[in-house]
Amino acid sequence: MKAPDSKVVAMLVSPRCQLFHCRISESLTKGKNCRQFEDKWWYLRLVCDNITGHVIELRLGNLHNPSDDTAFPGKPFERSRLSGKVVSLLGLKHLRYLDLSGNNFGGRIPGFLGSLHKLRYLNLSNAGFEGWIPAQLGNLTNLQYLDLHDTLSDHLYAENLQWLTNLTKLKLLDLSGITLSKASDWFEVTNALPSLTVLCLSDCDLDPFPPLKTVNFSSLGTLDLSHNTFSNSIFSWIFTLTSLISLDPRHNSFWGHFPDSLRNMTSLTYLSLSSNQFNSSIPGWLYGLNHLQYLNLGSNNLQGTISEDVRNLTSVVSLIFSNNDLEGAALRSLANLCSLTTLALSGVRLSQDISQVLESLSGCLSDRLEFLFLVNCLLSGHLSNELGLFRNLCDLYLAKNSISGPIPDSLRTLASLREVDISENQFNGSLPEWLGQLKELEVLWIGKNMLEGAVSEVHFSNLTRLRLLQASGNHGLSLRVSPGWIPPFQLGVIALSSWNLGPRFPHWLRSQKDFLFLDISVAGIIDTIPDWFWNLSSQFFYMNLSHNQIQGNVAEILNTNPPAGYASSIDLSSNFLQGSLPCLPSNVGTINLSNNSFSGSMSPLLCCKMEEPKSLGTLRLADNYLSGPIPDCWMSWPSIFSMDLKNNNLSGSLPSSMGSLTFLQSLHLRKNNLSGALPPSLQNCSSLLALDLSENEFEGSIPSWIGEKLLKIMIVSLRSNNFQGDIPHELCALSSLTILDLAHNNLSGKIPECFNNFSAMTMSYPEKSLTELLIFQA
Repeated sequence: MKAPDSKVVAMLVSPRCQLFHCRISESLTKGKNCRQFEDKWWYLRLVCDNITGHVIELRLGNLHNPSDDTAFPGKPFERSRLSGKVVSLLGLKHLRYLDLSGNNFGGRIPGFLGSLHKLRYLNLSNAGFEGWIPAQLGNLTNLQYLDLHDTLSDHLYAENLQWLTNLTKLKLLDLSGITLSKASDWFEVTNALPSLTVLCLSDCDLDPFPPLKTVNFSSLGTLDLSHNTFSNSIFSWIFTLTSLISLDPRHNSFWGHFPDSLRNMTSLTYLSLSSNQFNSSIPGWLYGLNHLQYLNLGSNNLQGTISEDVRNLTSVVSLIFSNNDLEGAALRSLANLCSLTTLALSGVRLSQDISQVLESLSGCLSDRLEFLFLVNCLLSGHLSNELGLFRNLCDLYLAKNSISGPIPDSLRTLASLREVDISENQFNGSLPEWLGQLKELEVLWIGKNMLEGAVSEVHFSNLTRLRLLQASGNHGLSLRVSPGWIPPFQLGVIALSSWNLGPRFPHWLRSQKDFLFLDISVAGIIDTIPDWFWNLSSQFFYMNLSHNQIQGNVAEILNTNPPAGYASSIDLSSNFLQGSLPCLPSNVGTINLSNNSFSGSMSPLLCCKMEEPKSLGTLRLADNYLSGPIPDCWMSWPSIFSMDLKNNNLSGSLPSSMGSLTFLQSLHLRKNNLSGALPPSLQNCSSLLALDLSENEFEGSIPSWIGEKLLKIMIVSLRSNNFQGDIPHELCALSSLTILDLAHNNLSGKIPECFNNFSAMTMSYPEKSLTELLIFQA
C-alpha cells in the first residue's frame, strides 16, 4: 500500500496490507484537505466537508476489540494497533471528530489536542497513552463526547478534574480504568456538568464516597460506578435520579439487604448489581420494574427462590440470577417472558431432571432464547430431544451437573450454536460425527465426561470457526486422522489431555500457529519432539506436554510472549527429554521440567537474560541428572515462591543470593550432594513454610535463626546430613511446626523439653503421637 503524496502518515504494512505500525508525522500540520488524499485506505478513514473539502473527521480507531486477542487466535487486536508518536494535528483546524482508540501510541496524551477547538467527539480509549491527563483538554468547549477509558493498563491518572468544568456541552464522559484515587473532586465536578447524560467511572479506584451536597444530575441517564471499592450501602442520592435508565454499580463491596429505594426507579431499563454482597431475598417489588430489559443479580449472597412474579418482567431481554444462594425457580413463569434471549441460572439449585427443565422453559421462550446458562444446577437425567425446541440457541452451558447418556441428536438441529459447554457431567458413548456439521461452532467444552471411541477428520470437517476445543479428561477418546491432515480451524485453546493422540507426535499441530493454551498431557505420545514445534506459537500462556514418553532436546530458548496480564506456564514433566536446560524467558511464571533426563548445569536456565525483570513463581527441576553447583543468580528471580530441585546430582554449598528470595514458601533440595553450612542469608526467606534439605552432606550446627526468623515454617526436614552439636532451643518458637525430622545426623545433647509444646503437630495429626512426628534418629 502506498502512502498518500501529502505524507500525512508514514507507515509500515504487512504483506496483507494490514496496518501494524504508524507514525502520525509533523507534516500533518500542513493543512492538507481531502482532495489531496489519493490513497483509498485513508479516504475510508477520513470524512470531509462536501463544500470546502476540509477534513472534519479522522477515524483511526482499531476495528478489533481487546478481548479478541484471547477469544481468537492470531492476536487480531494487537496486530491492528497503530504505534509510534502522535506529533501534531494542528493543521486540521476544522476537525470535529477524532478517534485514535485501540492503538499503542505511548507517551502522554498530547496537550495540543486542546487547541482543536471545533472538536465535538474525542475518543482516546485504550490508545496506549500514559501519565496524567492534560488540563488543556478543558479548552475543548464544544466537546460533547469524551472517551478516555483505559482497560488495558493502569498508566493513566488524574489528581484533579477541574479542567472538566469548562466542558458544559459534554453529554458523554468515560474515564473508566483511569486512576482517580487522588481526584477527590470527581463527584463535585461531574455533578456540575449540566448536559451530561452518560457517566462511566468504572475501575477508577474510587472510595470512600465524598461528602454529599446537592445532586444536580438532572440529565443523567446512564451511570456506571462498577469495579470500584465502595463498601457502604448504595448511596441514597442515586435513588433520587428517577430518570435514570441505566445503573451499574457491580463489582463493589455493597452489602446488606437489597436496596429498597430502587423500587422508585421505574424508568430503569438496565440494572446490574452483580458481584456485591447483598444477602437478602429478592423483593417482590423488583419484578414490578417492567421496563427492565437487562437485569443482573449474579454473584451475590441472595437467598430464597425466584418467584412466579418474575413473569411481570415483560420487557426483559437478559436475566441473570447466577451464583447466589438461591434454590428453585418458577421455570414456567420464565417461559412466558417472550422477549427473553439470555437466561442465566447457574448455581441455582434446581434439583431436577434436565428434560423437565427444558420442557418447563419451552413456552414462547423457546422461539427466542439464544443464551442458556444452567451450570452447577444439580441437574440429572438424560439430555433429551426437548433441546431441539430451542432452535435459535447460540450458547448452551450445562457444565458441572450429573447429566448422563449420549450426546443427543437434537443438538445437530441447532444450526446457530456457537458455544457449547457440557463438561463435568456423565455423558457417555461416542462423539457423534454430525458434530462436524455445526458450521457456526466456535467454542466446545466436553471435558471430564465418560466419552469414548475414535474421533476422525469427519468430526471436524466443517468447523472452520472453532477456536476453543476443551475435551480433556475423557479417558476413552482417540484421535485417528491421516498423517497429512490439516484441520479446517485455527485453535486458540487446545485441551486434549488424556486422549490417545500417539504414538507419533501429532503432526496436525503444525498448522496451529497461534494457540494460547495447549494441553496434550497423558496422550500416549512415544516420539521425538520435532524442531518445528518450538516455533509454532510464542504467544501462549499455558503449555502442558507432561506424562508422555516424548524424547529429544528442548529449544535453547523457550520463546513466549503471552497476552498482557498473563505469565506463561510450561509443564514438560514426566517425559524422556534430555540435554541441557533451555534459557528461561522473563515472562514465564511456572516451569516444570521434573522427571526427565536433563543434565549439566542449572546456569543456562537461570543465568541468561539477567538484565530483564523476571516473573517466575514456581520452579520444578526434580528427578533429573543436573550437576554442578546451584548458580548464584537468585537476585534476578525475586518472585519465586516454590522451588523443587530434589533428586539430582547438585553439589557445593548453597549460594548466598538464595537469601534474596523473600517470597519463597517451599524449598525442596532433598537427595543431592550439597554440602557446607547453611548460609546466614537464608534467614531472609521469612515466608518459608516448608524446608526439605534431607539426604545431602550439609554440616555444621543447626542454625538458631531457623527458630528466630522462619516463624511461619510448618515442615523442617534435615534428615541424613552431617549436622552436629546441640538442637537449638530457638526451634521451640515455631508454633506452626507440624513435622520436624532431624534423623541420621551427628547431633548430641538433650532434646529440648519445650518440644512438648508443639501443639500444631498433634492438632494436624491427631492420630499420631508427638514422638512419631518429632523424628530425631531412625
